[in-house]
Amino acid sequence: MSNPLRISAGDLETDAIMSAIEDGRRVVITTTTAQQEYEVTLRYDGSVYYCDTPTRLHRHETEREMRTCIRKMGYGATAEDA
Repeated sequence: MSNPLRISAGDLETDAIMSAIEDGRRVVITTTTAQQEYEVTLRYDGSVYYCDTPTRLHRHETEREMRTCIRKMGYGATAEDA
């Protein structure tokens, strides 16, 4: 298994994050909520996308669902950030 890509929320755009996980890499994102820092791991097993948070494992059946999750949770940079 390749080394995970470690980034902070907002460092990369959604397309770059999706490209990394679809290439088989895990993407570990450091983010802050309620003044507490934690890590989220995004991955893809070839058929299902996963978003592993400290409290829950989310499953996404489609690329569209995963992209929506990345945008909604603020993991990816927005066009305004670029």
